[in-house]
Amino acid sequence: MKTIAILGSTGSIGRQTLDVAREQGDIEVVALCARKSVDLMEAQIREFRPRRAAMWDEDAARDLRDRVRDLDVEIGAGMDGLLEIAAMDGCEYFVTAIMGMVGVRPTVAAIESGKKIALANKETLVTAGHIIMKLAAERGVPILPVDSEHSAIFQSLNGERGNRIAKIWLTASGGPFRGRTAVEIAGMRPEDALRHPTWEMGPKITIDSSTLVNKGLEVIEARWLFDVDPAQIRVLVHPQSVIHSMVEYEDGAVIAQLGVPDMRLPIQYALYYPDRRPLSGEKMDFYALGQMTFERPDTETFPALNLAYEAIRKGGNLPTILNAADEMAVQMFLDGKISFPEITEKIRYCMENCRFLASPTLDEVFETEREVQELLLSRP
Repeated sequence: MKTIAILGSTGSIGRQTLDVAREQGDIEVVALCARKSVDLMEAQIREFRPRRAAMWDEDAARDLRDRVRDLDVEIGAGMDGLLEIAAMDGCEYFVTAIMGMVGVRPTVAAIESGKKIALANKETLVTAGHIIMKLAAERGVPILPVDSEHSAIFQSLNGERGNRIAKIWLTASGGPFRGRTAVEIAGMRPEDALRHPTWEMGPKITIDSSTLVNKGLEVIEARWLFDVDPAQIRVLVHPQSVIHSMVEYEDGAVIAQLGVPDMRLPIQYALYYPDRRPLSGEKMDFYALGQMTFERPDTETFPALNLAYEAIRKGGNLPTILNAADEMAVQMFLDGKISFPEITEKIRYCMENCRFLASPTLDEVFETEREVQELLLSRP
């Protein structure tokens, strides 16, 4: 019986992790964490009967505690509640599926307590990759990627650890505005950007896909996960989203992982690695597929991807600046306060104007986030 805790259980990845637990039948969910979705969290607690649960929002925690007082479950709140679950005994896997930098400290705590990390929280490696990977190596803790692209790379490297990587081909759907010009996207509204052609994701990731920021964050994440130079990571637009990513070796051989767009597959692979299990749902039909196409990313129309490469090349706290500026700018766009192109403009402004730190500590990572927020709030 596998034992797991899920950070972000009410989000898309968290819910699909619970789908895997239902189907496989040999996973015990010992803890659940979420931000403030009390109704869904209550339903999850009543179904899976975890020993602990926690809500980031204090009011939501009080409400949840009231609702489930008939059950034997301890309800925590805020960062303390998340950290208690990250460090709890009797848990083998810590699934980090929550959005934002709130996932960084619990991931550190889970590594320090020896848990295997099933990683879906990009911000953890984007902002603190230099800290996380070193700590995981010291504690002998595996970091198992859950993002479809990084899982594809991980699978393509399986059995090839002795060979040298020439390139990693990180595939991208191109998002909802693929093929549009800068003039055409200038007036796009949130509802336009939220119509992703392939994947069902939360609003933040969907907007990031439309700007190519999401792919930039994945480039930074891949650099840390697979210990490669950023110049070895290439982004390839593949609208069909069948090839989830590829590894090209120095002899010219390319190994790719293909499959239907179903996040349950990389989640299940991370939890059962190196074993594979049957998984329900649609399977690849190559006769129906017919063909696959590939394109270069349009970095003139979507310059945010180049900003991500700049951030990882220069390093330090620049990836944190990029990530924090994007989080705030995306929310401003969703709230109707700025235009679509201004998301990237605000990221660039922060990267050019925030204090640079060459080797930030964990505390300095969070200080950088606060500086970015203050800068954007003070800018007219």
